[in-house]
Amino acid sequence: MSRRLATILLAVSLAVIFTCVAGTSVLVATPAIGCAPSPATSLPPAPAGGWPTIGRWDRDQVGNAATITAVGARDGVPARGWVIAVATAMQESSLRNLTGGDRDSIGLFQQRPSQGWGTPPQLLDPAYAAATFYARLLTIPDWQTMPLTEAAQRVQISAYPDAYAKWEPDATLLVTTITGIDPLPDGSPAADDCGIAGPWAQPIHAPVGSGFRTAARPGHDGVDLAAPRGTTIRAASTGTVTQVRCNAIDRRDGSNWGCHRDGNPHHTIGCGWYVDIQHAQGIMTRYCHMDQTPLVQPGQPVTVGQPIGLVGSTGHSSGPHLHYEIHTNGDPSSAGAQNPVAFMIAVGAPLGESPR
Repeated sequence: MSRRLATILLAVSLAVIFTCVAGTSVLVATPAIGCAPSPATSLPPAPAGGWPTIGRWDRDQVGNAATITAVGARDGVPARGWVIAVATAMQESSLRNLTGGDRDSIGLFQQRPSQGWGTPPQLLDPAYAAATFYARLLTIPDWQTMPLTEAAQRVQISAYPDAYAKWEPDATLLVTTITGIDPLPDGSPAADDCGIAGPWAQPIHAPVGSGFRTAARPGHDGVDLAAPRGTTIRAASTGTVTQVRCNAIDRRDGSNWGCHRDGNPHHTIGCGWYVDIQHAQGIMTRYCHMDQTPLVQPGQPVTVGQPIGLVGSTGHSSGPHLHYEIHTNGDPSSAGAQNPVAFMIAVGAPLGESPR
């Protein structure tokens, strides 16, 4: 792994800036230029007139996300925790400071006084509610390396444990816009601040469905992008095709199911028709479940945005979609897989909006 990429994925090189929550000075982290420590600088306070609308989120919702983020920074929580907290509030209250909810649930996180979270007036204070969320998050061993939905569930104990995953793209977008940091899963700075070669682009314009290593699918090393059969899949960045393969094995007897027909999630394992592309600095992208023989060959150079295949449903698949993976350190195995949602935001090419 290159020194720059190691910095992106494994280190937190942050400058210190200041903002304000409820009149109290709060430390906020932002990436230092070139991914090296730099002296303290200043961050302007919230824009005049308050926070703007960001994507689907209105001014009040963005303001609540800003409070959650700033409290996390004040309490020394790494940037990954800010994303987890904002995504949790998106699921629980749609970032609204609700005066009621299921049973005695209250506030941004729908915390319950009867479960020891605090009094109703306390839980209607966004800063207090965020602080209590973070306090519990920090007691969970290895929370920073967990899938977002698992970490959120360990705090919230929700009846819908996989519901948080779909908010990760939006939560990352808000945290990035509010603070100026593009946090990867470990809270490290944006890839484009650290010299990763680009540009990058979405492989298809489609919403994120099944997320990266959710509680229901801990071995899911990528994300699923739901798109109609025949949608053009494009190279996410410039590189060289290293593998074009049909991988569809009948789980019942180990025979080759073949990629001349759609997969069956009960009978097959494998990516179906898939393509691997090697990019600079040990980064590899993988594109699975293509509809037919891909449009590229091993050893072929490709440019960002070049068509490489069509969306299909070959291999272990229940319907047409693109399974998209990011690997680092030149490692095509599960050990090298990274969360594509956070990575693509960091390189300036966020994947499509997640479904509501």
